[in-house]
Amino acid sequence: MIRAAKKSDMQEILRVYSIARGFMAQSGNASQWGNTYPPVETLNDDIEKNQLFVILKDGRICGAFVFFVGEEPTYKNVYGGAFKTQSPCGIIHRVASDNTCRGMFGRLLDFCKSRAEQFRIDTHKDNKVMQHVLEKHGFRACGTVYIENGEERIAYELIK
Repeated sequence: MIRAAKKSDMQEILRVYSIARGFMAQSGNASQWGNTYPPVETLNDDIEKNQLFVILKDGRICGAFVFFVGEEPTYKNVYGGAFKTQSPCGIIHRVASDNTCRGMFGRLLDFCKSRAEQFRIDTHKDNKVMQHVLEKHGFRACGTVYIENGEERIAYELIK
C-alpha cells in the first residue's frame, strides 16, 4: 500500500532514509546523500506540500519517495542531451527503502503512472543501483543536470 506521509510517520521515515544512506554507502555511493540527507525540514516541507509518500508492508513503512506533477527547476537545463517531452510531468525524488519490500520501485511507479503520463528523475553518477533500477523500468538517460548545490546528476525520463 502507498499513502501520503503524515508528520506522525517522521521517525519511521527517518529510519528508512538512514538505512538507505547506509546501503548507498556500501554500494559505492557514499557522497550522494552523505550522512544527513534529507534533513527533517525538507521532509516536513514535502509532507506539507502533500508530495511525500510512504510504502507500507504489513502495516510498517518500508519505503518513502517524493512525487508531484509540475515543473522542476533542476530540469530546466539539460547538458549533453535533452528531454523528449515537455513539462509539466511527474517528478520523482528521494526514493528510499529499508530493503524489506522487494519490488518497491515497481509499486512506486505503478502509483505514479496512475497520476501522470511522463516522468523525470535524476540520480548520482555513482548510484549504479538506482541507474539499473531506472533502466530496468524503461527510463532513459537524457543528459546531465545540476542540482541546487551545483552537484551533477544524470537525468532520466520515462514516457508511459
